[in-house]
Amino acid sequence: MAAAGGDGGDMAAVHGERHAGAGRARLHEAALRLFAEHGVSGTSLQMIADALGVTKAAVYWHYRTKDEIVLGVLTPVVEQLSRVVQTARGKRGRRARTEALVTGLVDAAVHARMVYVVLAGDPFIGELLAKDERLRSVVEEMTGLLAGPECDEAQRVSALMFLAGLVGPLNHPSCAAIGDEDLRRHLLESGRRLLLTRGGARA
Repeated sequence: MAAAGGDGGDMAAVHGERHAGAGRARLHEAALRLFAEHGVSGTSLQMIADALGVTKAAVYWHYRTKDEIVLGVLTPVVEQLSRVVQTARGKRGRRARTEALVTGLVDAAVHARMVYVVLAGDPFIGELLAKDERLRSVVEEMTGLLAGPECDEAQRVSALMFLAGLVGPLNHPSCAAIGDEDLRRHLLESGRRLLLTRGGARA
């Protein structure tokens, strides 16, 4: 879409960076900051454009809807989770699969800490899960692998506790000062205690 008059320099900057991904990365960063402050539902495309100092036409050049922006922000995380699922699927034995999933999910959460903090608890994500097949399938397969194909009630509850609780330490104020390496270590230890002890993951 062509730019409206008055933002030629900004539009050129955003458009010219597209091939390197820098323009879209700037948009993601601005959107994430606004999502943190206002929630996804409370953030408009115009607010994102204002934060970037461009017109809404510049945002439309990258994305047509807010759903697309959220998916754009989530795409690196979803791709990493897809790789985690693929790796875990190739492991032999439930314990090995669980270890691969716990390690991979913790690494993904710590690596994309800000994304998890802002979006994991936002009601908009639940709505998006119902609409986006790729996002939903990754979450469902991840949950199924973690619980196991013939899981009992205790294994199912443990798996869901881990998945639901993973984001808690990421966004709680009391954990804000914990560095990524220490946070990763604590999350791994907690996940393994929950899922890999007392028969939680049979060989």
